[in-house]
Amino acid sequence: MKHLIASFTLLILSVFAVADTTTPEDPWEGFNRSIFSFNETVDEYGLKPLAQGYDAVTPNFMQKGVSNFFSNLGEIPNTFNNLLQGKWDETASSTSRFLINTTIGIFGLFDVAGAMGIEQFNEDFGQTLGYWGVDSGPYLVLPFFGPSTARDASGMVVDYSLYDGLDLYDLNADEEWIARGLNIVQTRAKYLSAERMVFGDRYSFLRDVYIQTREGEVKDISRTQNASGASAQDPAANESLEDSWGNEGDSWGDESDSWGEESSSDSWGETDSWGEEL
Repeated sequence: MKHLIASFTLLILSVFAVADTTTPEDPWEGFNRSIFSFNETVDEYGLKPLAQGYDAVTPNFMQKGVSNFFSNLGEIPNTFNNLLQGKWDETASSTSRFLINTTIGIFGLFDVAGAMGIEQFNEDFGQTLGYWGVDSGPYLVLPFFGPSTARDASGMVVDYSLYDGLDLYDLNADEEWIARGLNIVQTRAKYLSAERMVFGDRYSFLRDVYIQTREGEVKDISRTQNASGASAQDPAANESLEDSWGNEGDSWGDESDSWGEESSSDSWGETDSWGEEL
């Protein structure tokens, strides 16, 4: 017990042992690197092997179904946060996606709404705070959850406190834990191939990716760029983009992922957010 207390004390003290190379966005780098190392160990000896085994034995269509199911549960907080930001078309889109995929898509296993061209707009309370001018604050690495900021961590507390998608289903405690575990393993499996994209100092690389992509998400940079590009190519597309319903890239819709929360296209239109360090 004494060793545990001593270790914890040293960990807290490391917050104040900030190196001269600390960036302005990362004043708690000493503490963050300690948590990052902990997360890396948990991933290397626990989560990653589970994800590799799951990926090896689970057919791709089943993995897609699992991702789509949990992505569909995320449409409720998407709706809530789009509404708080006054994004009316996006709110309508998120609401429609949830209703269509929950019914026609069999509890969200199939992204029917994406096939209909209804775009997905991912928002969380951290983005809502940023939209209304709350600064991101210092970079922060959370145990198990990975990269965040002071603002995003606060937003995460609100998101998880106010809504749990699994509450929509009559699950007992054991079934809920199994479902949550499946979601975590499935999400980690999606990013196994992304590890080769990381180069140099892993901590610095993932921190910079997270900060840049979160800034882009708060400012809706990718949406603005897509709208500008579509309008330049086809003036008639502007009307479709303004009401947030047009989506020409894929017959199943767009996928927005985040291990630094990057966006990519997927034939099923699933969306996940993975705050875990890779």
